[in-house]
Amino acid sequence: MAPEQVLSGTDAAKIAEVCQKHGITTAEFAQLQARSASAKATAYCPYSRFRVGATLLVDGPAYVDGANVENASYPVGTCAERVAFGTAVVQGHREFRAVAVSTDISPPASPCGMCRQFIREFVNLSIPVFMFDKNQDFVVMTMGELLPMSFGPDRLPPLALRERWVEPGIPSIHSNL
Repeated sequence: MAPEQVLSGTDAAKIAEVCQKHGITTAEFAQLQARSASAKATAYCPYSRFRVGATLLVDGPAYVDGANVENASYPVGTCAERVAFGTAVVQGHREFRAVAVSTDISPPASPCGMCRQFIREFVNLSIPVFMFDKNQDFVVMTMGELLPMSFGPDRLPPLALRERWVEPGIPSIHSNL
């Protein structure tokens, strides 16, 4: 697979074209770009020093930010994208229109595999994911492009079928689905 084209974060015509393609306004793009970059300042990353900020565009429109939070026990840390989605879900948001991720490197970094799967739980495959670098240049891909052949809630069998899988008298972990 060829590397994705890095687009200029200051090319107004290209930004307008990308926004139209993905169903957001240029003002919403500017907020995603600025907020995800600002969110990096709140990262807790004393071990890697690799700051990541994330911003979600939710219905409203409104925005939810997140930053990576590391831990001395490395696997316990949480990526910026998962912090943002966790915050959004706790706040009651369920409709997401775009995701933005910002780092201090160039070219832009994409969400890790775990974050891609986590994001997929909450968005459809056409949602754009904007990935900004240290210069605010960016790559944009849909969730479906980032995680092809993904497994999401829509892949689960119907609830009625899942309920038949449970033995009588044994509580189902899916009883609230």
